[in-house]
Amino acid sequence: MNTRHLITVSLVSLSLLAGWGANAHDTGSASEKITLLDQQPMLNAPGLKAMVLTVEYAPGQASIAHSHTGSTFAYVLEGEVVSQVNDGKAITYKQGETWYEPAGSKHYVSKNASTSKPAKILVYMLLGDQDKVLEPLAK
Repeated sequence: MNTRHLITVSLVSLSLLAGWGANAHDTGSASEKITLLDQQPMLNAPGLKAMVLTVEYAPGQASIAHSHTGSTFAYVLEGEVVSQVNDGKAITYKQGETWYEPAGSKHYVSKNASTSKPAKILVYMLLGDQDKVLEPLAK
C-alpha cells in the first residue's frame, strides 16, 4: 500500500471518527469536512512527512478530543474556532490568527465558535512517515 493511499485511508477514518465525536459532543451535525491539499516526504528530515489540509466546521460543529503524534500549526481562514490544547485554557481564534500544537499534545476542544456561521482552518502537520493523523482520546 503506497503512502498516498495510507493518507487517504487515514483521512477517511479521521472523518468517520470526527462524525462520531460530533455526535458525542451533541452538536447534532455530521462530521467536519477534511481536505488533504498536499503531502510530501521531508528529504532533509528522513522518516518525516509534511501534510497540508483544511478542516471546515459547520455552525456549532466540533471534533472529537484527540492527540497528534506530529507537530501541528493551524491558521483560521474563515470564522472563529475554539481550541484547547493540554492544560491550557480554551481560546477562541479569529480569522487570520494561528496556534501551535507540539507533538503528542492532547487537543481537548476543537470546534466552531459560532452556531450560525461556518469556520475553516488551514492545518500544517509534520509527522512520522507511518504516523496517524490523530488518535482519539479515551473518554
